[in-house]
Amino acid sequence: MQEEKYLTTEEAGEYLRLKARKVYELAAAGAIPCSKVTGKWLFPRAALDRWVETGLARPDGFTHALPPAVIGGSTDPLLEWAVRQSGAGLASLPEGSEAGLRRLANDEIAIAAIHMHRPIYDGYHDDLDASANLEAVTGTAGLHDAVAIAFARREQGLLVAPGNPLALETVGQAAGSGARAVLRQSGAGAQQLLLRLLDEIGLDETALTVIAGEAATGQDLALAIRAETADWGIATRAVADTYGLGFVPLAWERFDLAMRRRTYFEPGPQALMKFLARPEFATRADALGGYDVGVAGEVLLNA
Repeated sequence: MQEEKYLTTEEAGEYLRLKARKVYELAAAGAIPCSKVTGKWLFPRAALDRWVETGLARPDGFTHALPPAVIGGSTDPLLEWAVRQSGAGLASLPEGSEAGLRRLANDEIAIAAIHMHRPIYDGYHDDLDASANLEAVTGTAGLHDAVAIAFARREQGLLVAPGNPLALETVGQAAGSGARAVLRQSGAGAQQLLLRLLDEIGLDETALTVIAGEAATGQDLALAIRAETADWGIATRAVADTYGLGFVPLAWERFDLAMRRRTYFEPGPQALMKFLARPEFATRADALGGYDVGVAGEVLLNA
């Protein structure tokens, strides 16, 4: 059974093991994270977790064990290259944005690469869901000490066969044509974007002709199209160009890096952060295509 995201005063009291009256007093004094909606206090469960964890007492000499030197979450050609070139010494565990945040909260990885999307789409525009990544980080229980760093804006779209022989231009057209789609795993940013695009036109995954299995990464998706076992899927322009595929632009998105504050100052992540400011990073982004790295290295969140 899924836990409620927002708690009432009574539920918050039970969750925190406080009397409801005490919770009400804290809310009225602005001393506890909450929101008043139509005269009723609501308490975000994740914000309550951060509130409690921020006040943890730590004995002298107590230190946190560092998580493994791994970047989880989403994968990206420019990020993979930057990690190698910077000498950051970070391994990769690409499982999708949501899985990355879960592992980060559990201290199973050092950095989560994320590109989240909300479920409602309002047309092609820049900085699609510019704040969605930050909301996902702050809404994840256990990440009370999170830092989010901008990596790039990326262009997402339809990957199709070279020359786009089926003349696919939109997700709706692809759905109606019977063209074979390859899906990403649940929780992947590209899959979230696909569901958002379908929702905008009143469709869901059942409207698609889908091949068996899921693509764990954009590269896997590209290989399925190259092998002619699929006709289209959602991925970045950089992946399309790398594999010589056709690309139909749909939106620009934010691709950010989330980590704990203590991890940010470790040698590996610091090497990567410093590399983002070097000229060769921007040169590589231009060569790959579909990136705007003018925001790279900007601190978006310091919880």
